[in-house]
Amino acid sequence: MPVQEAIEPKRWRHTQYASYLGYITQAIVNNLSPLLFLIFQDVFQIPLEKITLLVTVNFCVQLSVDLIAARFVDKIGYRPCVVAAHLFAAAGLIGLGVFPWLFPDPFLGLLLAVLLYAVGGGLIEVLISPIVEACPTENKASVMSLLHSFYCWGTVGVILLSTLFFQVFGKAGWPVLTVLWALLPLCNAFFFTKVPIAHLTEDGEGLPIRKLFSMKLFWVFAALMVAAGACELSMSQWASAFAESGLGVSKTVGDLAGPCFFAILMGCARVIYAKFGDRLNLLNVELLSGGLCVVSYLLAALSPNPLLALLGCGLCGLSVGVLWPGTFSVAARHCPKGGTAMFALLALFGDLGCSGGPTLVGMVSGLWGGELKMGLLFAVVFPVFLIVSALVCKRLLEVRGDS
Repeated sequence: MPVQEAIEPKRWRHTQYASYLGYITQAIVNNLSPLLFLIFQDVFQIPLEKITLLVTVNFCVQLSVDLIAARFVDKIGYRPCVVAAHLFAAAGLIGLGVFPWLFPDPFLGLLLAVLLYAVGGGLIEVLISPIVEACPTENKASVMSLLHSFYCWGTVGVILLSTLFFQVFGKAGWPVLTVLWALLPLCNAFFFTKVPIAHLTEDGEGLPIRKLFSMKLFWVFAALMVAAGACELSMSQWASAFAESGLGVSKTVGDLAGPCFFAILMGCARVIYAKFGDRLNLLNVELLSGGLCVVSYLLAALSPNPLLALLGCGLCGLSVGVLWPGTFSVAARHCPKGGTAMFALLALFGDLGCSGGPTLVGMVSGLWGGELKMGLLFAVVFPVFLIVSALVCKRLLEVRGDS
C-alpha cells in the first residue's frame, strides 16, 4: 500500500513491539486473578463456587467481544479500539485491587473488575493479530508465531514475578500487585496512539460474515482453532493441579513446575518456528505438532513415573505452540479477504476450544473419582481431531490448487 511504503520500516517495528506488549497484557488478564483466588477466599470469605464464576464470566465476556468485534471493529478503526482495549484491561486490573473495598458485597466489586478486563482481553485477542498481519513484513507466519510467543513469556512473567512479590512483601500486598500490573497496559495504550497501524483490507473489501460462513475452508479453519484451543488449555489449565497431585508438591512449586514449564516450552516452540518457519510447510508442522501432542497426553496420563508424567506436560506445551498462530497464518494466506471479521470469528472458535477442552477433562476426571490422569487420557481426542482437520485442510487446498 502507498501509505505503508511512505512510512519508515523501523516505525513498523514499533507497531510490532506494541503488539508484543499487547499479548503480555492478555497474559496478565488471563493469569493474574487465578493466582489470587485463595486470597479472595480468605480475605473476603467468598465461597469457592462463586470465585470460579469469575473464570466463567471472563470467558463468556471475551467470547461475546469476539463475536461483536467481528461487526464493529472495521467501522470504528483499529487504533481507537486497541487503545480502548488496553484502557479496559488497566481499569479492570486496578479494580481488582480497589473495587472489592467499595462495594457492600466484595464479590460484586471483583465481578465488575473482571467484566472490565475481560472486555479489554477480548478486544486485544481480536485486534493484535490482524494489526501485525497487516504490517509490511516478510515471512508473516514467522512474525505471527513470534508475536504469540509473548503470551507465553507474559504468562511465565506473571507467575514468577507475582510469586516473588508475595515472597518479598507478603500476600497482604496483593492490591498493590494488581495496580503494578495495570501500569503495563496503561503505558501500552499510549504507545498505540503513536505507532503506525494498517488495515488488512481496504474499506468494503473484507468478506462479510455471511460469505465467510458459506466457505468450506473457513469451517475447516474454525475446526483447527477449536482443536488448537482444546489441545492447549486442556493441559495448561490442569497443569498446576496435575503437578501437585502427581508429584505431591506445594501449590507454589506446582505453579512453577506445571504452568510455567508448559508456558516456557510453548514459547520456545513459537520462537523456534519464528526463526526457521519460512523453510517449513505450516500445515505439515501442525500435523507433526498434533502427533507430538498425542504422545505428550499419553505420556502424562499413562506414565507410572511422576517425573515422566511432568515431562509429558512440558512436551504438550512444545507441541501446541505453533497451532493457534499457525492456523491464523494459514487462514490469512489462503483467505486474504477475510479481514478482521475472520480473525475475530477464528478467535471465537479458539476460545470455544479453550473453554470446552478443560471442562471435558474435568468432567471425565470427575466420573473417575477425581482421577485427573483419566481426564488427560480422554484429551487425546483433541489432537486427533486437529490432525484430521489439518488433513482435510490440505486436501481442500490441493483441490483449489493452493500451495
